[in-house]
Amino acid sequence: MVYNRPALAVPVTQVHADVEVLDSPRAGILINAPGIDLHAELNALPADHPIASVILKLFQRFEVSKIPDLEINISSTIPVASGLGSGAAVSVALTRAFLSHLSRSFTDDMVNSLVFEIEKLHHGTPSGIDNTVITYNKPVYFIKGQPIETFKVGKPFTVVIGDTGVSALTKESVAGVRRSWLRDTAVFENYFDEIAQIALIARRSIEHGKPELLGELMDQNHALLQRMTVSSPELDKLVDAARKAGALGAKLSGGGRGGNMIALVEQDKAEVVANALISAGAKRTITTEIS
Repeated sequence: MVYNRPALAVPVTQVHADVEVLDSPRAGILINAPGIDLHAELNALPADHPIASVILKLFQRFEVSKIPDLEINISSTIPVASGLGSGAAVSVALTRAFLSHLSRSFTDDMVNSLVFEIEKLHHGTPSGIDNTVITYNKPVYFIKGQPIETFKVGKPFTVVIGDTGVSALTKESVAGVRRSWLRDTAVFENYFDEIAQIALIARRSIEHGKPELLGELMDQNHALLQRMTVSSPELDKLVDAARKAGALGAKLSGGGRGGNMIALVEQDKAEVVANALISAGAKRTITTEIS
C-alpha cells in the first residue's frame, strides 16, 4: 500500500537473485544476464536500463571517476514482472556485489536507500516495500516515509504462490490506481483505510503465532483490490481455484493486473493447492514456508 497507509511483506527465500562481479582483462564493463537474454557492454545500454541505472547510480553516489574493467554475471530464479520484486532483488544483489568488489563499506540502510532511488526510476512512485523486505530479509511492516519496522514470525506458515504468466508492470498499475484515486478520492480513501486495518491485524496475527487468521484477511484484501480494479481475470481465476482446493485464503500479490497470487495453506495441502493452480492455468507455482 501507499498513500500513507501500511503495507505488509515477507521474504520468499525459495527464489533469489545472484550477482558475481569479477575483474576483467578487457576494457569496460561487460554484463551477462542470460535470464533476460542480456550480454552487453555497459556503455551500449541506455542510462535508464534497469541494470545500467544501478551501476551508474553507484558510480555517482561513490564518486567513481575511473570506470573499472569488470565482468558482471547476473542470474535470478524470480519470475520477471510478476509481483515478486524481481527488479528490486537484482538491484539489491548488484549493489552489494559491486560495493564489495570495490571494497566500499555499506550498511543495509544505505543499500535500501540506493535501491529505492532506482525503483523510482522504473516504477514512478513505488511504495518502497520491495526493496525494503529484500534488503533486510525479514518480515516488514512498512509505511512510506516512516521508520522501517521489522518483526518476527510467531509460528511458521506455508504459502503457495501461483504465477498467471501475465506480465504486470508496477508503474502502469500504480498510475492506474492514482488516476482512480484522483477521480473518486473519498471512495478510494475508504478502500485504503480498510486495507490498512487488514495489514495491522495481519501483522499481529503473524507475530502472535496465529497465522491461520490470515486466510480471511487475505480474502477481504483481494475483494478490496478487485474493487480498485487492481486484479485481473487471470488472477481471480487462480484465487478462486486455490480456495476451492482448500486454501485458507488467497489474494493477488504486488501491483496486480497480472503477475502472481498467493494462497495460505495448511502444509499437508500445499501440493493439492499447487496442482489446482496449475490446472487453472498457472504457469508455475512456488511453495514456501514463512518462518
